[in-house]
Amino acid sequence: MLSSLFSALKASELRTKLLYTLGMIFVFRLGAHIPVPGVNSERFAELVSSGAIFGFFDVISGGALKNFSVFAMSITPYINASIIMQLLTVVIPHLERLAKEGDEGRKKITQYTRYLTVVLAFVQGLGMVIGVGGALHNPSPVAYFMTAITITAGTTFLMWTGEQITEKGIGNGISLLIFAGIVSRVPEGITRIIEYLNVGTISILNVLLLVIIGGLVIAAVVLVQEGQRRIPVQYAKRVVGRRVYGGQTTHLPLRVNQAGVIPVIFASSLLMFPETLVQWFSNSAFSAFYVQWLGWGTAAHTLFYALLIIGFTYFYTAVIMNPADVADNIKKYGGFIPGLRPGRPTAEYISRVMNKITLVGAVFLALVAILPSFVLLATEIPNIYFGGTALLIVVGVALDTMKQIESHMLMRSYQGFMK
Repeated sequence: MLSSLFSALKASELRTKLLYTLGMIFVFRLGAHIPVPGVNSERFAELVSSGAIFGFFDVISGGALKNFSVFAMSITPYINASIIMQLLTVVIPHLERLAKEGDEGRKKITQYTRYLTVVLAFVQGLGMVIGVGGALHNPSPVAYFMTAITITAGTTFLMWTGEQITEKGIGNGISLLIFAGIVSRVPEGITRIIEYLNVGTISILNVLLLVIIGGLVIAAVVLVQEGQRRIPVQYAKRVVGRRVYGGQTTHLPLRVNQAGVIPVIFASSLLMFPETLVQWFSNSAFSAFYVQWLGWGTAAHTLFYALLIIGFTYFYTAVIMNPADVADNIKKYGGFIPGLRPGRPTAEYISRVMNKITLVGAVFLALVAILPSFVLLATEIPNIYFGGTALLIVVGVALDTMKQIESHMLMRSYQGFMK
C-alpha cells in the first residue's frame, strides 16, 4: 500500500488534488477553533455536554459545536437540504423535469439546494442561539440575530469548501469534511480514556472490550458497505451492418446499503429538534416528561430512533433507485433477466430483491446507530460519542476515497491500492 501511495504522489495531477484537499481540510480545522464573538464558550460547552445527541453532532463538527466556533453547525444543514431536495424531486414535477435534463438541470437543482441550505442554517442557528441564550454575554434580539448570521455564514463557507474539494480535489468533499471532523476527535477520546485509567474509573479490560467491539463493528461496516446482490442480465445479439453487438452476460449490482449513512444523519437531525425544545423550556413539565420517558438513552428514544432510520433507509433507497427506470434501461439496450419478461415483470422482480436486501441494510444501520447505548453498558466507559455511527461514516468515506484515488491511478497505469 505504501508503494502505491508513493506512486500516487509521483503523478503531478493527483498530487495537486491531494494537496488541495489537505489544504481545504486544514482551513476547516482552523475555523473550528475560531469562536463566535459574544458567546461564553465554557457555558455552551456545559450545555452541549448535558445532551448525548449534541455530543454526536459535536463529533461530526470536529469539536466546533462545543467550542461554538463559526463552524458550530458544521455541514449538517447542507446534508438536510440535499435530502429534502432529493425527496422533492420525486414530488414536484418541475424538479423532476430538471433532474432529467442532464447537467444544466442538475446545476439548477444544486443552486436551489444552496439557497435551501442558507435558509435551514439560519433557522437552525437562530433556534440554537435562542435555546442556549444563557451562554451569551449580553442576550438581546440583536445579539441573537448576529450570532445566527455568523454561524450561518460558517456553514455556507463549509458548503463552498466541500464543493471545491469535490471539483478540484479528490472528490467526496462534504463527506471528507465530516470524516476530518470525526477523526480529529480521536486523540481527545484516547486522552480521556487514559485519564479514566489513571484515576481508576475503568480498567484495562474495559478498554480491551472497547477495542474488540470497535474492530468487529469496522469489519461489519466494510462487509455491509461492499456487499451487493448481483442480478444476471443477458443482452441479445444485434446485427448492425456487418458487425454483431451484444450477446454477452453481465450483472446488475444492487448494494445492500444503497442509502449509505444519510438515513442516520437525517434521523439524528429530526431527533435534535425536541432536544432543542427541551433546552428552551428546561424548567417546564414538558422538559421533565421528555427527559424521563423520551430522552436520549431511554427505551422509547432508542426504539423510535431505530424505526426512523429503517423508514428513512427504505424511503431514500426508493428515491435514488427506481426499479421501473432500471428495467426500462435494460429493455432499451436489448437486455433481459433470464426467466423474466422485459418491462413490468423485470421491475417487479428488481423491486422485490431491493426490498429484501434493503431490510438487511436498514436493520444494520439501526443497530450501528444505537450501538453506543449498549457499548456504554458493556464497557462502562462514560461519554462515548465516537460510536457506531462515527465508525460507519469514517469507514464508508475511507472506502469511497480509496476508490477515487484508485480510479485516478488506474487511468495513469499505476498499480492501485486494491490488489
